[in-house]
Amino acid sequence: MTWNPDLLLEDFHRVAGMAGVSLALDAIAIERCPAPHVPPKTLPPGTMAVYVFSFGPHVLKVGKVGPNSAARYTAQHYNAGSAKSTLAASWIKHGERIGVAGLNETNVPGWIREHTDRVNFILDASLGVHVLNLLEAFLQCRLRPEFEGFASQRIDREGGQA
Repeated sequence: MTWNPDLLLEDFHRVAGMAGVSLALDAIAIERCPAPHVPPKTLPPGTMAVYVFSFGPHVLKVGKVGPNSAARYTAQHYNAGSAKSTLAASWIKHGERIGVAGLNETNVPGWIREHTDRVNFILDASLGVHVLNLLEAFLQCRLRPEFEGFASQRIDREGGQA
């Protein structure tokens, strides 16, 4: 992983302050899950999260889950057919862009667990969805994930359509 979650969280505290949100220093916990990792079993009660998947220097996906979205947090990104937009489906369709080809619905769940890092930013649900949305947007802007949004919405690193 080439980015530092602690430094990003420090910057986010400043961004939140500029947005009029006062956060205690311990308001957001960081859970690091380096490869090989085990997907979380559950979203802790009364929490919500923003998660980041990465592979080497590539940030792949930044997503969020509210307090009632445990399946999105624990399982859906590991299985291509489990939801409309998953990390697994993106790997299968676009993995060759970052040097990984040959993944399919059968082998992608294990491949993700074995080869990707995951970082979870866990927030108390009482902070509200506006803080969750701000953190996700901040991380997406800062990290520029490879598999975020629809292909027609992505701009490549040189400024053209992806």
